[in-house]
Amino acid sequence: MKTLAQMISHSGEAVATTAPCRADLAGGTIDIWPLYLFHPGALSVNIALNILTACKITPHAGREILLKSHDTGGEEHFAGLDELLAKREYQLPLAAYLVRYFQPGGGFLLETHSESPAGAGISGSSALMIATASALARFTGREIDIEQIRVIAQNVEAQLIKVPTGCQDYYPAMYGGVSAVHLEIGGVWREAVRVSLDEMDERFVLFYTGAPRQSGINNWQVFKQHIDGNPRVVQNFAEIARIAQAMRVALVAGQWDDVERLIHDEWTLRRTNVPGIATPLMEKLIDVALRHGGRAAKVCGAGGGGCVIVLIEKGMRYQVEASIRDHGGQPLDFRVARAGVTFHSAQAHKG
Repeated sequence: MKTLAQMISHSGEAVATTAPCRADLAGGTIDIWPLYLFHPGALSVNIALNILTACKITPHAGREILLKSHDTGGEEHFAGLDELLAKREYQLPLAAYLVRYFQPGGGFLLETHSESPAGAGISGSSALMIATASALARFTGREIDIEQIRVIAQNVEAQLIKVPTGCQDYYPAMYGGVSAVHLEIGGVWREAVRVSLDEMDERFVLFYTGAPRQSGINNWQVFKQHIDGNPRVVQNFAEIARIAQAMRVALVAGQWDDVERLIHDEWTLRRTNVPGIATPLMEKLIDVALRHGGRAAKVCGAGGGGCVIVLIEKGMRYQVEASIRDHGGQPLDFRVARAGVTFHSAQAHKG
C-alpha cells in the first residue's frame, strides 16, 4: 500500500493534488442549507489540518478505467466510461460519482489516499472530494474556479450520502488556514481569520477515539428537528450562531480565555441536540485531557465517535497527548495546514 508521498510523486504524465482535512471550532451543522437562513449572521469557524487527502490521475492507452484507494485497499475496474456510467453501485463511490460528472475521455488510473482515520469527523471525505474534483477538472481541461469546484463537490457528496450536506467542510480543503465561512442570503463566502497559525499550532491537540461515526445520520436528525420547528433545537442553533460569531472575534483578538469559554459552551449545547453525540469513551478521554493540561474540548463534526479537538495550556502538549494515549485514545499530529488544494508535479522516478 502506497503512502501519500509515494502516490503523488511516482509516475510520469499525471495530474496530482492534495487537500487538507479540517477541525471545526464553532458553527457546525448550521451550514446546511437552509438552516443558516433562519439565523442572521450565521457563520462557521474551522481550522485546516496538516492531515492530507490526495488524488492522482494517470492517463494510459486504451479505454480501461481503474479506480484505486490506497488507504482502504479498494480497487474497481471498468472496460470504459460507458460501463462505469451504466453501473449504479460502486466499491469506490466517491471517485466513481466524480468521474460520472466529469466524464474524462480515454483510459486512466485514478488513485486516492487519505491520511485521516476512517470516520474521524475531520471531513476526510469532503477534502478528498475537493482534491479529486480539482484533479478531474484539470485532467479534462475544464477551467472551473475553486468556488464552483466546491458546489460540484458538495452536490456530488449529497448524492453519495443521500441527505443534505453543509458547505463549511470544503473551505479548509480549498484555502487552508483558519476560516470563518459566512452564511448569508446573498451567498456563502470565506474570510481568512487573521490569527497567528504558529500560535494555533501550540494551543490545540487533536485525538481520535478509535470509533468511527456517521455524520450524515446525526446531522439529518438535527436538520429534521429544526425544519419541524422543535423549539429547543431552533434555540440551540440560534445560540450556536452567536457562539460562532464570538469565536471569530476571540481568535482575531487572541482572547484565549474567551476561546476556552466558547468551546465549552458550544460543546454543552451540541450535546443536547442528538442523543449519542458524546460516547462514553469520548467523555472519558475529554475528562482525562482536561485534567492534564487541557482547557476545553469538543467533538469534531457530528459526533458519535471520531475526533476531538482540545484547547490546551501552552507547553502542555506532551502531557495532554500522553494522558490521552494512556487511556486508549490516539493523538494525531496537529498543525494548521498553510495551504488548501495544491497541484503537484508528478515526475517519474529515475534509477
